[in-house]
Parts: sequence; C-alpha cells; structure tokens
Amino acid sequence: MAEPSTQQRMTAHVHGKVQGVGFRWWTRSRALELGLAGYAKNLADGRVEVVAEGDGASVDKLLELLREEPTSTNRPGRVDHVQVQYTDPKGAEGFEER
Repeated sequence: MAEPSTQQRMTAHVHGKVQGVGFRWWTRSRALELGLAGYAKNLADGRVEVVAEGDGASVDKLLELLREEPTSTNRPGRVDHVQVQYTDPKGAEGFEER
C-alpha cells in the first residue's frame, strides 16, 4: 500500500534576469503540468516570487526546474540564485501570473 502524498507550500524568490523574458509564463506552464497551485509574480527589485503548493514531489520538481540550466529545459531568462522557504499549504487553487 502506497503512503499518502505529503502536501507542501514553497515560496521561491528567483534572482537573475527573470523579468520581461517570459519567465512567469514558463513557470506557470510547468506548475500546471505538475498539478500545482499558486502564482508567479514580478517583484519591484527585479526578482520573481514563485509560490507553489501541492504534492511534495511535484513542488520539489518545480524547484529543480527553476534551478536547471536554461538549455536543458528551454527556460527563458537567466537564474542566478533561488531562495526557498517551505510552509504549510493554504489551499491555493489554479496557478496565476501576477
């Protein structure tokens, strides 16, 4: 019998050239493919805030995709650093670009 999946919520602040390059759209597409809820939002300081919640393995996969080299995932922009925090899920639905 399989163990029940663990739900989690990740807030990632993505540093680099991630605004004005289609990064939020790409992130939303990957999150929806993984069955995650949340949003990707531009911040005034040039970072993108990604909040994703759902199955823990899917959240971890999204984080892995955010950190991968763009040539391997066709991810737009340039990611220099991703700062991550995990909290309890809040029941988000859908995934938005903000």
